Formats: sequence, C-alpha cells, structure tokens
Amino acid sequence: MSFAELLDHVGGMGRFQIIYTILLAIPVFMMASHNLLQNFTAAISAHHCHVHINISNTPYTNLTGKLAAKDLLRVSVPMDSKQQPEKCHRFVTMQWQLLDSNATVTNLTELETEPCADGWVYDKSIFTSTIITEWDLVCDSRQLKQMAQSIYMAGILAGGIIFGGLSDRFGRRSLLIWCYLQMAVTGTCTAFSPSFTAYCIFRFLTGMAFSGIVLNGVSLSVEWTPTRTRAVVGTMYGYCYTIGQFILAGVAYAIPNWRWLQLVVSLPYFICFIYSWWFAESARWLVIAGRPDEAVKQLKRVARINRKKEEGNKLNIEVLRSNMQKEIASTKSSYTFIDLVRTPVVRRISFCLCFVWFSTSFAYYGLAMDLQNFGVNIFLIQMVFGAVDFPAKFISVLTISFIGRRFTQALTLILAGLSILANIFVPQDLKTLRTVLAVFGKGSLAASFNCVYLYTSELYPTVIRQTGMGLSNTMARLGSITAPLVKMLEEYIPFLPLIIYGAAPIISGIAATFLPETLNVPLPETITEVETRPRHLRGEEQQMKILLKPTMPDPAKEAS
Repeated sequence: MSFAELLDHVGGMGRFQIIYTILLAIPVFMMASHNLLQNFTAAISAHHCHVHINISNTPYTNLTGKLAAKDLLRVSVPMDSKQQPEKCHRFVTMQWQLLDSNATVTNLTELETEPCADGWVYDKSIFTSTIITEWDLVCDSRQLKQMAQSIYMAGILAGGIIFGGLSDRFGRRSLLIWCYLQMAVTGTCTAFSPSFTAYCIFRFLTGMAFSGIVLNGVSLSVEWTPTRTRAVVGTMYGYCYTIGQFILAGVAYAIPNWRWLQLVVSLPYFICFIYSWWFAESARWLVIAGRPDEAVKQLKRVARINRKKEEGNKLNIEVLRSNMQKEIASTKSSYTFIDLVRTPVVRRISFCLCFVWFSTSFAYYGLAMDLQNFGVNIFLIQMVFGAVDFPAKFISVLTISFIGRRFTQALTLILAGLSILANIFVPQDLKTLRTVLAVFGKGSLAASFNCVYLYTSELYPTVIRQTGMGLSNTMARLGSITAPLVKMLEEYIPFLPLIIYGAAPIISGIAATFLPETLNVPLPETITEVETRPRHLRGEEQQMKILLKPTMPDPAKEAS
C-alpha cells in the first residue's frame, strides 16, 4: 500500500478534504486583488498644473472675479495636440490676451512655460484618491508607478525563494499561518503608508506573503487530496483566481479611495489567519521530517472527521513507514540545480521552459497592468479581462487532452504575440478593436499558463521535478518584474513596449516546438528515462508500443 492508498483508506476525498479545500480556496479569491491592485490604487487621473493667479498690472484686473474656471485654465496652462490642458507645464505669466476673441497670437509655442512648481490639480470624478494623486507620481516622477509594481513582483520572487525553503524545514502549515498574518498586517500597513518609500516596502513584504500563501497552500492541497481529484481541485483554484478579478473590479468601483480599497482587500486575511490554526500539517512532510508519531495523529484526526474512525485506529508508526518507503527513500537521493542542465535532453527542456515561463508571465502582466491604455471604462475592461479566462482555460483543456501539450503551448504563445503586435497598427481611436485584440491576447496567455503548469510537471522526472518547478517559478517572477519596467520605454518610442511584449511570446512559442510531447506518456521517474525516451514518438504512439510489446510473438520460439 502506498501513501495515496493509505489516504484513500482514511476517507479519500471525504469531509475533511472538502472542508480543507474550501478553506484554502477562500484566500485565493482575494489573490487577484493584490496582484492587479495597482490598476486602481495607481490609476492615473487627468491632471494639469495648479493655476497661479497673478492679476497685478493687467488690463483684465476687474474681470478676474467673474472668470470661469475654464477661462482661468486657458490663460494659465497651454493646450496639447488634443486640445487638452498640458499635464506638466504652465505659462510663466498669465496669458490674458487669450481671452480676447479679436486678439491674434502668432505662435503659442513661443510663449514661455515652466514646470508645475505649485503641484497639480487632478480629476477626481472616478478615483477620489490614488497613490498618484497622493504623492504626485506624474511628469518627472511618473516612472515610480511602474517601479512600485516591479518592487511588489520582486517581493513575490523573494517570497518563493525564502518561504519555499523554510516550508521544507518548518512545515507547510506553520509557514502558511505566518503568511496569512504577514499578508494581513503588511497589507493593512500599506493602507496607512505615510510615504511612497514606506508604501513600496510594505508592498514588497505583501508580495512575499502572497508567494508563501500560493506555495504552501498548493502543497497542503496536493498532499492531502487523492491523486484522482487533484486536477479538479487545481482547476477550481484557477477559477477562484479568475472570479477574484471580478471581485476586484466591483470592490474598486465601490471604493474609489486607494487607502480604503487597500484596507478592504487586506483585512480578510486576518480571518484566514484565525481559521488556519485548524489546518492539519502534511502527513507526508511529517514522516520525511522524522516526526511519524505526529503524522499518525493527523491521519487519525482525518479518519475521524471522514467518519472512518475504525480504520484510523488501526494506524501506527510501523504501518505508516511501510507505506511511505518510496517517499523516504527519495529524500536520501541528492539532486541539485546542476541536474537541470547536466544532460542534453533535460538541458534542452530547461532552456525552452525558461523561455516559455518568462515570456508568458512577462506578456501577461504587460497587458493586465495597463488597462487604462485602452481608453475604455477601467472597471468594465477588468471584468472582461477576467471573463475571458473561462473560455480560454476550457478550450486549452480540450486541446491539451486531445491534441497535445506541445501544440497547445506553442499555439497559445504565438497567437498571444501576434494579437499584441497587431495593436501597433490599430489607430488609437478604434478603441473597441484595440480592446478585442488585447482581450484575445490575454486569454491566449491565460491558456498558456494553464498548459505550462501541467506540461512542466510532466516533462521533468520525479527526482528533479520540484527543482524544475522552482526554476520555472523564478523565471515567471523575473518576467513579471520586467514587464512594468519595459512599459517605461514608451516615453522614448510609444510602440516599443508592444513590440517587446509581442515578440517575447512568439519567440518562446517557437522554442516550445522543441519540447517533447507528453500526451498519454507515463510520468518519468529518473533522468535516464527522459534521456533515453525516443524523441520521434508521440505520446500515444509510445504508450501503444508499451502495451503491444508483451504480446508480440517471439520468432525464436516459433521456429522451435
């Protein structure tokens, strides 16, 4: 009996697993609220220089008390090419002659201007307060917005490295409880940040907690649910995140103040922290960590909740150890990061997957974090961007299951890149078409994510699977960190970010064609299996060869 069979023996997917899965899923609904939060807390409102009134020694002194706001703005701030007030400059002196309809001004560009020395005036019709309006992250400081998002993504990367290692040492449950608390505390502190520097620090710590919650939540879910239900549970978590994008749009619409919005999406994690003390530590980890007595205790608790008390009473340390000999033996083998590039086939797999993970995350966040660029209602497009994940993931599941992983991975990336590049040639005034292309690209990237998680786990052998997943996670985080920084290049060449966002998935889509197909191929256990597997065989052909081989006649026996 293996541990999987032992888990079935104490209830399988029973009441305990259902409750456990639901409690782990609740925080996932709010994950999107933190990942995509800066679409709203850092939304850029229409703005112009604060008008300074200097009415001395002008022929219009008697009119200033009767001037409309738009007329005062006209004589104080120059207009841009779209006849909107210039965002970063104002006239050095009030240009009163612009009020006279009979006066002629030969060249407005010759009028002397200066930067906004007295601050800015912001349109507060949609957002009453954002980090942009609070700390004036516009004009010369506009790139700080993208830097703040990159700092948050760097926190996710750091959290994956730190909490991933700590969870193997101290357990999944302890780290998950801590990360819920850290998410709640640092998210709340972010809402009360006195400065932009403090905001970035707290967002970095929030990103670390985010990564810890994902890693340890997934580990506990996988290690407490039967093998046959893991795909369903994983898909459920994916859709919980998708629904979270709808929740974010609704909450952001209801709460236009960034501090209150930040607070509302952070406080629920205090509730998660409280109920997470009920969680059971992974029995698999307890045995591997040399604490089999505690593992037996947890399994008996699971059996009791699943109404399998009699089966649970039969468990003891000897039974547990005999059922987990494979897991215990695997911990004695030493494999390192070098094994990902030591042999030719695994090295090719690692390099190709690095391209795929980096570009998928890079392009995904390049689109998802730039909603205002499409010129439509930001709340509506957030919901549309979330809704497209439902059909995208469903279609990808069909193609993954019936056509193959390699085809799905390459196609989704290439389609995403082409849709992003196509937007370069669409005029800005065709907002609907630009939005449709962006939504299609985002859906393709969501399908790519859906495929690559499964594909990566099937490509790497068991002995280095977690190491390979760790490398993949690192590349994805590097992509999400880089995405906001590339956005800064539009200051020099407006269409350059779209070229980079589009080219990256196309190149990685081509790289994906060099990966082996894994459809209907058994999971490899060792590096040798991966290296010796016939490259020319499709998955179903290889499986058929395995099935037919024992039944083929032996010519030597027939001759005798």
